[in-house]
Amino acid sequence: MHVDLDAFFAAVEEKNHPEYVGKPIIVGADPKQGKGRGVVSTCNYVAREFGVRSAMPISRAWRLCPHGVYLPVNYELYEQVSTRIMSILRKYADRFEQVGIDEAFLEISQKASSFEEAERIAREIKSAIRDSEGLTCSVGIGPNKLVAKIASDYRKPDGLTVVREDSMKHFLHPLSVEKIWGIGKKTKERLNSMGIRTIGDLSSCDVARLRKQFGSLGEEFHRMSQGIDESDVLEESPPKSFSREHTFQEDTSDKSQIQSTINDLCTDVASQVSRNGFLFRTVTIKIRYEDFETHTRSRTLPFATSNPESLKVTAARLFDPFLPENKRIRLLGVRASSLTKKTKQRILEI
Repeated sequence: MHVDLDAFFAAVEEKNHPEYVGKPIIVGADPKQGKGRGVVSTCNYVAREFGVRSAMPISRAWRLCPHGVYLPVNYELYEQVSTRIMSILRKYADRFEQVGIDEAFLEISQKASSFEEAERIAREIKSAIRDSEGLTCSVGIGPNKLVAKIASDYRKPDGLTVVREDSMKHFLHPLSVEKIWGIGKKTKERLNSMGIRTIGDLSSCDVARLRKQFGSLGEEFHRMSQGIDESDVLEESPPKSFSREHTFQEDTSDKSQIQSTINDLCTDVASQVSRNGFLFRTVTIKIRYEDFETHTRSRTLPFATSNPESLKVTAARLFDPFLPENKRIRLLGVRASSLTKKTKQRILEI
């Protein structure tokens, strides 16, 4: 089972501010009359009717929806709500894997002897979240994580989709190839140019042809197009790192958009580190260009810290050589590692 909270940040804001109900809500940054920097973190479904989307420059969102309610990201509030919801989900799972602030996988094979029983559990989960937090979620149920995640996105918002093993190909094959994990806008365009538009097209494509175009990723795309996914739902263990990545909806060379995204990633990672009671020493950045060329770089600090500014300064220095003006960027990532538990001893912060 994959549980995905609907337009989570915007939904929490709407719950806390009833006066926003029915209005387009855009969470991310202050548009400053259409000249603001930064990107849309998320938006509600009313805003999406005007063409606003996550990762869109806030200035473009303003042009599309100048009458929207624009709010800054309030990570502390969202994490508090997320923690309560994840506690609810854990009660229903044989094994539980949280994969973001607003989504999780649940292995429920022991609790549900049939897909009908799994559907009953899903409806109970949806009711529990609605009753306790006033929020909706979309749930996908399938024979593996891949199918469950695609299913949870099938009927958003407030959806519930069950895909049995014998109907898996019937469900997957008509869908656009971009529903497969790892296939974004650019990869979709490359596949479309090969005559591959649906997951069914991808499934019937010769593996050698895919390997020639995408290397080992081509083989993985082909496996996923057949609904094959052998990855387990992983129980939590003491973390070795905290990280966040962001894939842009459209490859970008916009410096303000890039810098705002880096700052948002650092803020989120630092918040994860602090909330879980850790300090970090090593900062790692990841950057992927439009041609899929990817670089990572790390730096280890001389002290342990959870200070967001330390993370932002270090990450900015690591990113700087990889931000040429003539190359568009597809993905950015930030990771904090070399973790130690906080103690009452004073820790140097910069």
